[in-house]
Amino acid sequence: MKLIGSTTSPYVRRIRLLLDDSDYEFVNLDIYGQGRDELRRNNPALKIPMLIDDNQEVYDSRVIARYLSEKQGMVPLTWDQENQLTLIDAANDSAVILLLSARSGIDTNEDLMFFNLQRERIMMTFRTLAAMVDDGQFAQWNYPAICLYCLVDWIEFRDLVDFAGIESLLGFRDQHRDQPLVAATDPRKA
Repeated sequence: MKLIGSTTSPYVRRIRLLLDDSDYEFVNLDIYGQGRDELRRNNPALKIPMLIDDNQEVYDSRVIARYLSEKQGMVPLTWDQENQLTLIDAANDSAVILLLSARSGIDTNEDLMFFNLQRERIMMTFRTLAAMVDDGQFAQWNYPAICLYCLVDWIEFRDLVDFAGIESLLGFRDQHRDQPLVAATDPRKA
């Protein structure tokens, strides 16, 4: 298997953590620089991560997780877990939009509907996810917990959110820092 991505992507990190001790090759790309051509050759959606397993190509982290789950005979996610992933992905997508917009020279703090909607989505989902953490719904280190960990750690690393009122998310992150491969996949080391 070959996983194509970047060390700073929270979507790639979640798959690297899911793969744990599996035998695979990791191709680290600078997707906004020299790695862009390789990304174009391998994924028409121009997204990371991408998994190549023999002749099977899989283009999205959520689909890759499902593919690996089936391949490894893991228990399928429940509908509640699927909803957790939807919340995590929504916040993650909005955070990526804010980060890329800011890196493009756009003032994302302006009172503009588009950016206001992204911030609202992040905070609404974070409040919901914090309540789920407080309720013990992420107590087990499984794929939804991995995804939440990667999201919270990445957003804190990028300084995109004020965690006031949702500190339990940082507590959740801190509680899982010793999980296998978490330190090795830290985007701060990229």
